[in-house]
Amino acid sequence: MPEHLKETYSSLKATSDELARKSWVARARRRLYIVLEAGKTSDLPSVFFDIFMVLLICANITVFAMETVNEFSAENRNWIGYFNTISISIFTIEYIARLWVCVEFPLLRPVSPLRARFIWAKTPYMLVDLLVILPFYLGFFFAIDLRVLRVFRLLRFLKLIRFSPALTTLGRVIVNESRALVGAIVIMIGLLLCAATLIHWVEGDVQPDAFGSIPRSMWWALSTLTTVGYGDVVPITVAGRIVGGVVMILGLGMFALPVAILSSSFAQEIHRREFVVSWGMLARVPLFQGLTPLALGEMLDLLQSQIVPPGAVIGHEGERADGMYFIVLGRVDVIFPDFTMALHEGEFFGEGALLSHEVRSASIVAKTRCHLLRLPVRDFEHFIARNPIAHETILRVAEERRELRTRQGAEPQTDGLAQELVDEKNRETKEEQGE
Repeated sequence: MPEHLKETYSSLKATSDELARKSWVARARRRLYIVLEAGKTSDLPSVFFDIFMVLLICANITVFAMETVNEFSAENRNWIGYFNTISISIFTIEYIARLWVCVEFPLLRPVSPLRARFIWAKTPYMLVDLLVILPFYLGFFFAIDLRVLRVFRLLRFLKLIRFSPALTTLGRVIVNESRALVGAIVIMIGLLLCAATLIHWVEGDVQPDAFGSIPRSMWWALSTLTTVGYGDVVPITVAGRIVGGVVMILGLGMFALPVAILSSSFAQEIHRREFVVSWGMLARVPLFQGLTPLALGEMLDLLQSQIVPPGAVIGHEGERADGMYFIVLGRVDVIFPDFTMALHEGEFFGEGALLSHEVRSASIVAKTRCHLLRLPVRDFEHFIARNPIAHETILRVAEERRELRTRQGAEPQTDGLAQELVDEKNRETKEEQGE
């Protein structure tokens, strides 16, 4: 082979190897991003990783508490040291891995990798992760009291927020209701000062040690307003007891105010999230895409929530279809005579059952524990009877889809389930290719 051709071949091979290496690294980073950040419910490695990290954090909290028991600490000092070192190593690897994969986050793709990682490192979750591991490494360079390091180990408890959607929702609720909470706290502080001032005027001369000043009286006011009532400081005069009774009654209402704010807002946040998920599922159904938002909102009230255990049969082949189903969480298998199709969260089946009373063409079995939303046929019929315009829209869309299938040579199904699933899969494939 001529020399210049050898050089060209070597150059092309090196370029090909470099592209293959970059492609492998990109695939590995994308897969790790799904495990660490994206695949929280449907991806099995992600579920295992979350469970492992939660157990590790709980074990660290347990060891932190048991370390304060002198007998346990003395007998297991070496094992505690090994466990803390291993835990810090795992938390460090996790922190570095999250920094590495953050460039896969859709909002950070437009910026450079270095800037993306800098932005990601400043997020609250990453700052908590850094505070967990940083004191351990600072101990190699600075003389840090071991008691201080023990206190910082308690920060590992905060890592549970990353793995708990409920805690994340609670944090969002606190941020959203921050103004109302600040207002309630100001009222509570004002009530505390008023109670302390009143009891100081009434009991100050009688019990100077307990009520001789407003700051001293604030301890009694706080324990009384919170209805704790330690009993270490009590009024002994008639006027003091009257003041104490009034303070108790006021405390029942005022200190319950922040709890009421958080509980109501938490419930609203949960309902809002469920509404968004349900709305998104309904809006994706081709049969309903011509409906007005008002009609879709009315249809949301018809959805029935169901929890199905693994292996449960949702529908048998040959039975009359009773409704349409949306998969909120989990996976179901649609078993046809010739093939089986898997459906995951966000997908739906049984659309054709709403317009026909024919039998099912497949059996539907829950592969995992599933959370489903069911739209019963009877309720849907009542809905279209009350909404003739929506009924006409749905019939028009159904007719257009039927004509399209006829032109494409699609074979009719007993309830249209197979073709519905194929159409849905094709539509999702086109959307992904378009992205």
